[in-house]
Amino acid sequence: MRRSLAGVALAVTSMVALSFLIPLAALVMSLVKEQSVTAAEQRAAALAPVLALTTEPSALRESAASMDAAEYVVVHLPDAPALGASKSPRALLERARQGRESISQRVPGGWICLQPVVLPGDQVAVIENFVPEEELTRGVKASWAVMLLLAVGLVGGSVLVADRLGAKVVRSSKRLAHASQALGQGDLDARVDPMGPRELREAAVAFNTMAHRMTELLAVERELVADLSHRLRTPLTALHLASERMAGSAESARVEAAVCALETELQAIITAARTPLAVGPMGQGMLGPEAGTAHQATGPGPAGPRCEAADVVRRRTAFWAVLAEQQDRPCSLDLTQEPAAVGLSEDDVAAVVDALIGNVFRHTPPGTPFGVRVTRTAQAVELVVEDAGPGIPEPDRALSRGSSSGSSGLGLDIARRAGAVTGGSVRIARGPRGGAQITVVFGLAAPLPSGRGPRASRRRTGRPRAR
Repeated sequence: MRRSLAGVALAVTSMVALSFLIPLAALVMSLVKEQSVTAAEQRAAALAPVLALTTEPSALRESAASMDAAEYVVVHLPDAPALGASKSPRALLERARQGRESISQRVPGGWICLQPVVLPGDQVAVIENFVPEEELTRGVKASWAVMLLLAVGLVGGSVLVADRLGAKVVRSSKRLAHASQALGQGDLDARVDPMGPRELREAAVAFNTMAHRMTELLAVERELVADLSHRLRTPLTALHLASERMAGSAESARVEAAVCALETELQAIITAARTPLAVGPMGQGMLGPEAGTAHQATGPGPAGPRCEAADVVRRRTAFWAVLAEQQDRPCSLDLTQEPAAVGLSEDDVAAVVDALIGNVFRHTPPGTPFGVRVTRTAQAVELVVEDAGPGIPEPDRALSRGSSSGSSGLGLDIARRAGAVTGGSVRIARGPRGGAQITVVFGLAAPLPSGRGPRASRRRTGRPRAR
């Protein structure tokens, strides 16, 4: 925009300058020429009275010598040689003598002025005054140079003013754009100082109002989620009391363990909902799909969230193995022996595992086997959950919330966002068991400083047992 404004100012000012400069240059040349010709005519007219009094060559030469440009003044006497070096064509001279008319016109090399003078005896003498070409243009180039400098100064000044105005507009626009990008990436404190033209100031005020209102709405929404989650503690208390009345039975221990796990997850939801708004999902400090891009650019630093994905998967699979045993679901677990640190907290990875295994229990009949596998590649950690169920009929739509038939799509969306935060992705395919195979790719976390690396965990392969 800044360059465009300067270009417009340059074009407009140049056209205005040229529209005045060209006619003014022609006028200056015409005035100089007219002044030179008028001076020549005046010299010829001044010598005419002298010629009427005497025709003595010496007297005429003396009178001509007292004039300006005397070398170009020539007197043509009848029946006598010309007094001076004549520049006039013979035909033009005869025309002035016979026609007794004053002649002023251009000739090769300059301008000629012929003034006839009638002498006694009806004879005619002619006074010639020649103006050379350099006299006709004397001072014109200097005048043109001055006008050109003034025009250049005018054009340069207008471009400079337009550039300063454009810089102010561009600076205001860039600040508004940067604040919008920051807000889109989760910086809810991003605001703009209103500056620049009135329209941009109004846009900045509207942006600040929108950002403030959005922050308020998000705060209200998160507090509402926390309040709703807190209300679930009442039925949890009732379940605790019911499990205490069932004390002594094996079913009581399982119910109590499930209730405790549910209460732990509920407390995590309340804590996350009441986390300051500047902290985005998955602990990355930003909202929306841009989180994955930002992570690819920077990567989780050593101070950021990180955990051993294989350890979390082992614990959560063991938790689900209890329910799998009750439903006669064969469950296999295959974990990598290599370190598999990812840039997420244990709660985030556990949420992904619970979402994927929970989908197996919700969308496949009891007795359907499933497997969980964690593998390590050069740049990523892959979590694979597969089953022998009917599969997912529309894999592309399954990653969108509420788009799958009979499902909210929340579980797969949690997995997609977790993978995107670390620079990974989610793939849905038909597995070797005949059912769905969901692969979540996590980017490897940045290595810790020397001496602070995570200790290698023991891995085991096989069917997990309940704790």
